[in-house]
Amino acid sequence: MNNTQSGNSFSTSSKKRNYSFPLILITSLFFFWGFIHNLDPILIKHLRSAFQLNHFQASLVDSSVFAAYFLLAIPAGMIIQKYGYKTGILVGLFFFAAGCFMFVPAANTISYPFFLGALFVLSCGLAILETAANPYITVLGEPEKATQRLNFAQSFNGLAASVAPIIGGIFILGEEPKSQEEITGLDQAAKIAYIHAETSLVKGPYIILGLIILLVMLLFLFVKLPEVSESKEKSTKNFFQVLGVKNVGWGVLAQFFFIGAQIYIFSFLLVFAEDAINMKGQEAKYYAGVAGFLFMIGRFAGTFLMKYISPQKLLAVYSVVSIILTIWVIFGSGTSTLYALVALTFFMSIMFPTIFALGIEGAGAETKSASSLLIMSIVGGAIIPPIASKITDISGNIHFSYAVPLLCFIIVFLFSLRFRNKKSSL
Repeated sequence: MNNTQSGNSFSTSSKKRNYSFPLILITSLFFFWGFIHNLDPILIKHLRSAFQLNHFQASLVDSSVFAAYFLLAIPAGMIIQKYGYKTGILVGLFFFAAGCFMFVPAANTISYPFFLGALFVLSCGLAILETAANPYITVLGEPEKATQRLNFAQSFNGLAASVAPIIGGIFILGEEPKSQEEITGLDQAAKIAYIHAETSLVKGPYIILGLIILLVMLLFLFVKLPEVSESKEKSTKNFFQVLGVKNVGWGVLAQFFFIGAQIYIFSFLLVFAEDAINMKGQEAKYYAGVAGFLFMIGRFAGTFLMKYISPQKLLAVYSVVSIILTIWVIFGSGTSTLYALVALTFFMSIMFPTIFALGIEGAGAETKSASSLLIMSIVGGAIIPPIASKITDISGNIHFSYAVPLLCFIIVFLFSLRFRNKKSSL
């Protein structure tokens, strides 16, 4: 990818002199949104028990989160186009913090819809942050290393994935929640008291996180970020015409299905452990932590391997292994299926940043619009998990639901084949 293709131009000296601290600052955002996303499996397990939800109802947590990406991606792109990356980041951090604080009234009112609303507001912030940070990290440095740089930043998303389930498990799943039978046996007053006690457990972690995000917002407010010098090439297309530019349309399709698979696999890992092998949440949370750790290692390993293997070839190999592991989750039995599910996270690790970088490659003046569309495609995380969860509710067998992620990985593999005869300049 050359400077014109990225839609930005840089001087060599400014790259060497100015970009280290901004890169550190932007990379920290990847950790924070990774942390909040990887609290969702704990939250789903916790709220499913407290409110006695079926699998489909519990999956609405993911729908609330990723519907925000669909609705906010284009407005976020417009904000960034008009006011720049820094303003986009500040707006995103504001909504992020506001959503965290909304968990307090949600817990106090014992309202599942209120929790979903808080998650939606919080995720509006995440959608804006990701729309700004993902392309910004690709243009802060040498264009030919854009994919490596994005994978490295996304590795801290993986770091968050390894610690969030453990921390969330300690503070939110302090004790194994009552079974539905035990809750049903309580009288109305005792049931309300129990649900209130359970929902109140989420307040502390989200208040602390909200305060941290406010501090980060202040830091961004007072730190000068480098201006990105735009090329003279002007955007001539609306958002949906951009789908026809280069690899954007295929990237949007692949990202939609991949994110749906990733979110279902992570969000329902604890539920799978309980349903498939009768493992308690207190034990399963450590498997969630291992899954996050493997996801992080996969990102760092992918960044290293891309020095020697083209991103599209690595994506093809990882998607094939993911297909094989998912087939075992569907047709296997016992603890080995949980091991396969956890191992999947290593091979999913490079998919989002690689699909993103390949999707915007060569978009030129349409890069920001292409970024918005690729973030918008994250709505797959709102649609795929409910479909898979409905299969579980209908069939009574959670293994069968992983036919949906299997289809998603096949589509990612087909996306990688689009580049089989091309040497990527990423």
